[in-house]
Amino acid sequence: MFSWFTQAGAAAEAGDRVLDVEVIDSSVVDEQLLLRLLRRGGRVLARPALECLELLLDADTPPQVRLTVMAALTYLLMPMDLLPDLLPAVGFSDDLVALTTLLGTCWRHRTPAIRQRALRRLDRWFPLTP
Repeated sequence: MFSWFTQAGAAAEAGDRVLDVEVIDSSVVDEQLLLRLLRRGGRVLARPALECLELLLDADTPPQVRLTVMAALTYLLMPMDLLPDLLPAVGFSDDLVALTTLLGTCWRHRTPAIRQRALRRLDRWFPLTP
């Protein structure tokens, strides 16, 4: 059974929020449709990541490409940035540069074999059929 929450009307007092909770029976929600949508969404997000992983694991990948991919991943995963994310407009620009470098490098150097291995892993992790 799924539980969906809806917010009701205006606040009772200034600054307070009223939350009206309604439990929707699972017969109203098509669970299979929801599961298929979540799997497809997961596939879309996971595919570039798995292609980069397969690129790193591939024995034919040049060391410079591996170093670039690892440096970009490390920078994206580091809690500290050169430009703090709290700065308006410029805070995420350094992350955007690292992300575009990572994806551009992976897309330039991926081979059909790398794509095929990533697709097989994607099919195992996010099957389209239940």
